[in-house]
Parts: sequence; structure tokens; C-alpha cells
Amino acid sequence: MAKIWHAALLIRIRDLSSAARVLAEVDELTAARPEAGGGLLAASLLCAADLAFAQGDVATAVDLTGKGVDQAQRTGLHRLLPDAHTVMALSALRQGNMSVSTEFANQLRDWALLGQTAHRPSQCAWAAAQLLEVQGGATSAAQLIVGIVTDDQLLLELLASQPAAAAWLVRATRQLGDQALAQRVVSVACALAARNRGLRSVAAAAMHAAGLLERNPERILAAAASHLDPWATASACEDAGKLFAVRPAERERAVKALESAADAYTNAAAPRDARRVVSRLRSLGVRRGRYPQYVGQDGMTTSELTKTEAAVAELVSQGFTNSQVGERLFISGHTVAFHLKKIFRKMNVASRVELTRAWSQVPSTATGSAKAR
Repeated sequence: MAKIWHAALLIRIRDLSSAARVLAEVDELTAARPEAGGGLLAASLLCAADLAFAQGDVATAVDLTGKGVDQAQRTGLHRLLPDAHTVMALSALRQGNMSVSTEFANQLRDWALLGQTAHRPSQCAWAAAQLLEVQGGATSAAQLIVGIVTDDQLLLELLASQPAAAAWLVRATRQLGDQALAQRVVSVACALAARNRGLRSVAAAAMHAAGLLERNPERILAAAASHLDPWATASACEDAGKLFAVRPAERERAVKALESAADAYTNAAAPRDARRVVSRLRSLGVRRGRYPQYVGQDGMTTSELTKTEAAVAELVSQGFTNSQVGERLFISGHTVAFHLKKIFRKMNVASRVELTRAWSQVPSTATGSAKAR
């Protein structure tokens, strides 16, 4: 177990190559000592899932987490489940699978508030906060956001282990209108970086958060170049692009930063975030050839629907209005209505109720790929 802890710490500081080497040693040990039990295998699988997620390989992360959860349940190691579900929830959020995200949000929130996590309560709380924020804005996650930022232990644990957390918390607290909380996040992040000068990921996170607080896109771009986490890099490019975009003379730099963000999100298997950036580029008069793929019902679509139509069907089946669907897919409500007409025709349904019933019967193993958009 000591090697797994070592690998987990390396993942937190994003020394991913070293973490991979340590996990390879664990695999050799597990193969050589089958009597070590299923607990070691479960922990190593979940650590490997964490590594894959940090590398931006979300599909592998989901596969390994599923195997790790099965092993943990067979061996009675239920204390590992909240951390495993955190990886599953964040993976679903990155991929844009909102039905799975919704399923996890309340459970993760309850675990976080009740302290029922094994080793990383802050990350469970952060995952829940991100899910709730996507579903209903920062106000819906206010209790968790404030709880994380005002708790010294939770905040330090989170900032030390998640390179994207500091910037996300600055954005969230500002959306709540609490500049003092945003300043607290930056102060703690910068102090953490000062105490750990050899940790590039911690320094990049502090620089990113400080640049956001100062509204300094140059500093945020420097953080983007220094980040070791692919999603954090994309996030920094997006933040810099948004700040450049409000300066008419900096339009070209805004476009360049946002295009880098869209590419980085796509490479990090985060199509939901990439779509948001593509929409912002469109508002600047820049049209990219194709939208990043949106994951719908268990990542599958019916053979007759395009990717966008599948996304609309998925969200409508969850009860979202056209306007709410548009907000989540970064398209207008009128465009949603246009897609719905085509969906009704292709699926031979006449109402949203019938669509919901039909969509619930689409098997997760459905075959066929959607047509190109």
C-alpha cells in the first residue's frame, strides 16, 4: 500500500511519469503475490484511474474506476467508493454526460457534507460543487464553495492536489459576489507555492488564480505555459482569452488564446468545455469547422441522430426547457427547437413526453455512430 500512496502523491503534484513507474512496480508486486488480496488490487486500479484522468485519458479512467469499484465492493472496501465516484463524476462532467453527472451530484454533496470520504474530502466536495454549478450556477453550489474556502484543512488539501482548483474557486467566489473569499483563495495558493518552490504544478495554480484576481491575461498565459495538467492548461488559455476579448485592440490575442483552449480541452477529452469555447469564438466572428463531440446516453447515440441531436434528446429527456438545453450546449433556444423537430421525426415521437419515454429505452450498448455534424 505504501507504493500506492507514493503514486497518489506523485499524481497530486502532476509528476505523472514517476507515478506511472511506481504503479508499474505495484502491478509487478500484485502479480507476484496474489495472496496480497483484492484490497491491494482495488487500490491500485483506482490509483491508475486517477493517473489516467490526470493525463486526460478519460475513457481509460472510467474503465479502470469501474473495475476498481467492482473489486472494492467484492472485498468490502466501501471506504474507497467516494473517491472512486469522484473520478467517475468528474469524467462524466468533462465528457458532457449530464445524466451521469446529475446522478452523482447529490450523492457526492452528501458524502462531502457528512465527511464520509476516505482520504480526500476536499476533492469530493469540489467535484460535487462543480456538478452543481454546471446544473444551476454558482449559487446552487454556494454552501460547498464557501465551506471549502473557509475551512483551512479542506482548502489546503484541495489546492495541493488539484491544479485547476484555485482558479475555479476564484471564478466561483466572484460569481457569488464575494471578493474576500476570492482573495483568500489566492492568498492561500500563493503561500502554498512559496512553501513548495520545487512544485511546478502548485506554482502554476497560484499564478493562474492570482492572474484571475488581478484580471491580468499575461500572467494567466504564463500559468498556462507552466501548468502540467492538460485541463488546467486549457482553463488558463480560456481565462486569458476571455480577458483579452474585452479589449478591442487585443482581439487577435483573444482568438489565439481561445483556439488554444478549444484544442486543449478537446485533447483532454472535455468536449463540453470545448463547445463553450467554440461558442465564444463564434461570438468573435471565428467559426471552427466542427464542434467537439458531445457524449449523450452513456456515450452512445441512435444511428439516425447527429451528435448534437443526441445531446438535445438527452437533456430534454431530463426535463430541461429549450432555453436551458441551449445554455448547456451553447446554442440558441430556437436552434434547440429546430433540432427537436428533426429528433421527433427520426424517432417517430410527437411530444417531449414520448421522447423521454423512448430515450429511456435506448440501450447503453446501442450500436451505430452518429452522422457528422
